[in-house]
Parts: sequence; structure tokens; C-alpha cells
Amino acid sequence: MKDNQAKYPQLRFKGFTDPWEQRKLGKMGYTFTGLSGKTKEDFGHGNAKFVTYMNVFSSPVSNSEMVENVEVDSKQHQVEYGDVFFTTSSETPQEVGMSSVWLETAENIYLNSFCFGYHPMVEFDPYYLAFMLRSPVIRKKFMLLAQGISRYNISKNKVMEMLVPVPEIVEQQKIGSFFKQLDDTITLHQRKLAKLKELKQGYLQKLFPKNGSKFPQLRFAGFADAWEQRKLSEIYDKIRNAFVGTATPYYVNQGHFYLESNNVKYGKLNFNNEVYINDDFYQKQKPNWLHTGDLVVVQSGHVGHSAVIPSELNNTAAHAVIIVAKPKQKIDPYFINDYLQTNIARKQIDNITTGNTIKHILASAMKIFEVSLPSYEEQRPISNLLAQIDDTITLHQSKLKKLQELKKGYLQKMFC
Repeated sequence: MKDNQAKYPQLRFKGFTDPWEQRKLGKMGYTFTGLSGKTKEDFGHGNAKFVTYMNVFSSPVSNSEMVENVEVDSKQHQVEYGDVFFTTSSETPQEVGMSSVWLETAENIYLNSFCFGYHPMVEFDPYYLAFMLRSPVIRKKFMLLAQGISRYNISKNKVMEMLVPVPEIVEQQKIGSFFKQLDDTITLHQRKLAKLKELKQGYLQKLFPKNGSKFPQLRFAGFADAWEQRKLSEIYDKIRNAFVGTATPYYVNQGHFYLESNNVKYGKLNFNNEVYINDDFYQKQKPNWLHTGDLVVVQSGHVGHSAVIPSELNNTAAHAVIIVAKPKQKIDPYFINDYLQTNIARKQIDNITTGNTIKHILASAMKIFEVSLPSYEEQRPISNLLAQIDDTITLHQSKLKKLQELKKGYLQKMFC
């Protein structure tokens, strides 16, 4: 492909019809190196800052707060507004040459030694440049430049030979502004989601007693009685392993859904990886079928993660989980599940965990696992509140996922 070859993106703003030039990066700017001649003693102090590798790797626009201290050094290259940073190596070709644009004007800011910089000498909209360099069409070019076996590297000279799309500046500004607004919306939802998760964690620590207390820090009006310390075996009649052997010979493309430990994380069920078993094996598991309201606890790997079985999974077979079922008294299983998410419960799980490479917990240990238990009447509002927060978190996660997919689609169609 010759320099200046014209192309047209699949999706454009109204009013723009001119072809896009394809120009070499090296014809439009120059490169510079990151920090050099430094030892570990030079870092962590001083009045200068340097942009970290993870700052460059993680975002198309650099975060001005993801910088670290270093001594002022006149021999180092100071970064400027509009400079582009590129990572030079990675463990996979898909992650090599990640780019980030610097949009600050502060002095004595350098680039880390594991990246190289690029200073444009022609007019670019910085946000257009930021998102264009992260678009799929350009990322594929970086992957083709990656060289190595266990670790992949790129040559900055090869990067400077790369052809990139360059529309007129007015169209660049439209595209850059669009992606900036989309990114700002994504960031807003990420912050809301983080605050909701923090809110839930705060409630988990305050709605349940800690440090041996019989009274939680925060309670609903009308409840004042002390909570009891009860072993799970005093609350539930059945605490035993589901199937723990090798189940892969019984896997089929269509059959009975088989709940595995990977489906149980962070107090919830997920169906990211669904496995099915044949009818014969399913029927043999009947004594350990899961029923509505049962609690399952992961026994191997990410031990202690738990979830409550909903009605749609009634009579489901399971693998590599501990089944907690048949309550001896009126109990809200969602309350017990919430309790297992608290810090005090996680510490108990850690204390009964065995194994070095792969962690395990035993059903016998879960039988004597202690929980703080209020009356059933107090359990319900606690689990309801946490369920409402969980539902809101799920809603925001769904909105965030849709926005991220929307951005991915636009990145695919708005660059060529």
C-alpha cells in the first residue's frame, strides 16, 4: 500500500464525504525514548514524575494521576501535550504496542523506560488520535509487528512505517468528541458501579456482628435482641458433598444442566460456562439433586463462594460443591448466603481451607462453621436490602456492558 492511499470508513458523520488519507506515522512526527540511565534508587522520590507502564497500557488517554515520583533530570525527555506513548513488549501479541495520548501540560513529566513516545508534527485532534490507535484496524497492524516467542516486542522503526487513517481535522474533531463523550459515559457508569459495590460492602460489614459481638452496628427499627452463634449443622440437616469425581465422560451437547463450581461466584450463580450431562448420569445423582432454597458452597478452587438455588434450578445435579439443605428451623437462605460474603465469614473460610496448589474445604468443616443468627423476622429485611442493592448492581453492569459493546462496534466501523 502506498503512502497517501485513500480509504473510506464504514460509518461517518453527515456532511463528510472526502476520502481519508493513509499516511505513515514517521512522516507526521518523531519518536523519543523513555527514562534511561536510572537505577531503582532513583525512583520513589523527587520533584519530577513519570508516566507508568500500566497507565499507558490501560487507557487510550493517559491518566494524569497514574504517575510516580523520580528526580528531576535535564537529560531526560519531557513529555508534552498531545504526545503518544506506546508499550514496547508484552506476553501476548494481542497486547503489544498499546497506545495512550498525554493531555496534560505540566512540566518535568517523563515516560517510563518500557515505552517509547511519539510527538506529532502535524495537526491531530488528540482524542481522534487516541481512539484511532486503539481501533481494531490499527490494533491488527500492531499484532502483525509483534515478534518473539515467550515475550513479544515491537520495533519503533516498524511502527513509524505504519499507515494510519488521517481525515480532515474537522472530521477528526467530530470523531474524537464522540468517543470522548462515550468514554465519559462509560466512566460515569463504572464509578456508579464501584460506589454501589462499596455500598454493599459497607452494609455487609455493618449489618452483621463482628469481633464476637452479639449485636450488629446497624439494625432495622424494631429489632433489639442479641444474635446467636450457631453451627451450620444446628441449622441444616444436610451438609454434604455433591458429586466430586470425574464427570467429563458424561458430558453431552444437549441434556441436563450440570451446576459446577465455576457457576458459583461472589454470592451469585452465573451461566458463563454451561455444562450438560446425559440422563443416566443425571438420574444417578438424584440423592444429591439441588432443590429450591438450597445453599451451595464451592469446595475446591475459589473455596467458600456460595449461592442460593432458585426455583428454575430445582432438581439440578451438581459437581464440586458442598450442599447445605433441609433447614431444621425457619431460615432465610439468602441471609446465610449474605453472611458468607462478610469479612468475618471469609476469615473463617480461610481458617478451614486446606491445600497449597489447589485450595479445598471439607463438608465436615462446614458442619461446624459458625454463623451469627438473628430471628427469622430480622433476617428477611437484611437479605431484602442486600438483594435490592444486588439488583441495582446487575442493572448497572448490564448498562455498562451495552455501552462497552457499543463503543467496540463504533471503533470497528468509524476507522479504516
